[in-house]
Amino acid sequence: MKKIIAGLIAGVLAFSLTACGKKSDDSNKIKIAYLPITHSLAVLETADEFAEKTGLQVELVKYGSWNELMDALNSGRVDGASVLIELAMKSKEQGIGLKAVALGHIDGNVIITSNDIQSAEDLKGKTIAIPHRQSSHNILLNDALAMAGLTIDDINVTELTPTEMPSALASGQIDGYCVAEPFGAKAVSLNAGKVLFKSEELWENSLCCGLVLTDKFIENNTDNAKAFVDSYKQAGKNLTKEKTLETAEKYLSQEKEVLELSLQWISYDNLDITEDDYNILIEKVKSYGLSENPPLYADFVKNDF
Repeated sequence: MKKIIAGLIAGVLAFSLTACGKKSDDSNKIKIAYLPITHSLAVLETADEFAEKTGLQVELVKYGSWNELMDALNSGRVDGASVLIELAMKSKEQGIGLKAVALGHIDGNVIITSNDIQSAEDLKGKTIAIPHRQSSHNILLNDALAMAGLTIDDINVTELTPTEMPSALASGQIDGYCVAEPFGAKAVSLNAGKVLFKSEELWENSLCCGLVLTDKFIENNTDNAKAFVDSYKQAGKNLTKEKTLETAEKYLSQEKEVLELSLQWISYDNLDITEDDYNILIEKVKSYGLSENPPLYADFVKNDF
């Protein structure tokens, strides 16, 4: 009997120690969701450097679509994400506890069309793909159409995953698309399409992807959250041309020439979300019907750790 009791006590102690160890491990880990695109490179670069500098670990969780990523973020299976800011805004609008703490990148979007399209006017009646209705790519497409006196009703819009778009354009299934890189550069490298517009030609200081953290993670791990965001912004500043290409080759399954072209269109050196730029985004999501009640800057953007 004494042996049985002793065994039970030992088992309870072992379980307690294991549980405590697990809790400790979790408190030193940040789970960040991402898609393998150039817009995520700052967070990928941060993960490489963060553990060495702070002792905290970034667990990168890769997804193949925005819907899968947002399901993980909204359900709390991850602590944060590099994500389309409009998607995070919509979740915030629906009551999900999220904060945008930094931009993902600066510029880095292009509208790609078949080689016979010469202007925005030529988009009328064409089929153009975007990755999601709640995206800056949708906004940029609307901006391009507005330049020609057209609206989204003058074209056929379809949603495709980023990886599908270059081949869909090459096969004639679509006439163009706007999506995160390097998938625009992929079509150019294949001579299947060309750049009709760069994002800065349509919308100066455009907001696209952002680094988003859950309210729960920020509240329960404020010091870690601050350290992570500080490291993330510094990583953006450290992403020189050579370093950016090195990180892209490590995480993105694309040819070097595709990445080199794509990285000409993007930068990461100042990832703060300003109130002026965010308010322009609010105006655009309202104007183009993406959202009727987007969250205000003070409610959604966190700069004050």
